[in-house]
Amino acid sequence: MSKLGFIGLGIMGGGMAANLQKGGHELFACDIVKVPDALVKGGATVCATPREVAEKAEMVFTMLPNTPDVDKVLFGENGVAEGLKPGTIVIDHSSIAPKETREFAAKINALGCEYIDAPVSGGDVGAREGTLAIMCGGNQAAFDRALPVLECMGKNVTLVGANGIGQMTKICNQIIVGATIEAVAEALLLAAKAGADPWKVRDALSGGWADSLILQIHGKRMIERNFEPGGRIELHRKDLNLALAESYALGVPLPNTATTHALWNACVGAGGIGWDHSAIVKALEAMAGFEIGQKP
Repeated sequence: MSKLGFIGLGIMGGGMAANLQKGGHELFACDIVKVPDALVKGGATVCATPREVAEKAEMVFTMLPNTPDVDKVLFGENGVAEGLKPGTIVIDHSSIAPKETREFAAKINALGCEYIDAPVSGGDVGAREGTLAIMCGGNQAAFDRALPVLECMGKNVTLVGANGIGQMTKICNQIIVGATIEAVAEALLLAAKAGADPWKVRDALSGGWADSLILQIHGKRMIERNFEPGGRIELHRKDLNLALAESYALGVPLPNTATTHALWNACVGAGGIGWDHSAIVKALEAMAGFEIGQKP
């Protein structure tokens, strides 16, 4: 049993921390809103500050919305850095900028500690079920120490490269996921306006090359009009913004990524910053003047 700290217990972090408890680990938890009751009932110790978490834990996990949030939690007043003991591993599951990630790692290393950037994919379902893909950047020794703990939360845990490469891999993941959500939205909207039953189209595509978790899960959301967030537009749009910034810096064209980003911007303009990312279909429907579920 390890003493583990977890900071950021929202849709993703709450499920991930619960799986650490199920793995038999002692949990020290902190959140800007509230530590979920289920974690407290499971034995988690509620900490008032990130510093307190770091003082008590052997490994500190963070799952936060954006780069400035990670910076504040790690290096702000009563932050993680103030409570670290030499040898502690800091593992950041947030999806943030690779450049700042490397800077954060250097600061943590200077304190005699290790840093792993370990963003995840698999959504709220994967977080709850412990089946996330976890893409890690860091050194081999730290990864080897952390791996048994990370495997409580993920079924595919990979050391991709040095600090920052985990974040770059997550950006690539988000490019593929975003483009696929957009493609599913286009296909189902076209089928529905042509007079086809979108449920039957989805069923017909299942098992073929067009099949995917996104067709199954997000396609279902689009047809049912269920846009309560599993993955929020706000966060996926942020990830594609990181992708476009990297594409500009490296001179790599990402035309489909730019289109997907623009469609989510349209959703935000319509008041949908908190919608699930499958709601990209709403931007396409607005342009088509037709909503899935209408009679053509």
